[in-house]
Amino acid sequence: MAGKGGMDKAKGKMKETVGKATGNDRMKAEGKMDQAEGEAKEALDDAKDSMHGKHGKR
Repeated sequence: MAGKGGMDKAKGKMKETVGKATGNDRMKAEGKMDQAEGEAKEALDDAKDSMHGKHGKR
């Protein structure tokens, strides 16, 4: 099951792709930022899980 980080990454990838296709640099940049935010959320969740001894279970 994809968490919030995964959703942000997917949304960002879509925005980036549309931005590239339309030549919209702002949308492309927003997409990259959304992807970075998603990766950060996933890293934070992984760190929390590690601290609590969880291994991929939510």
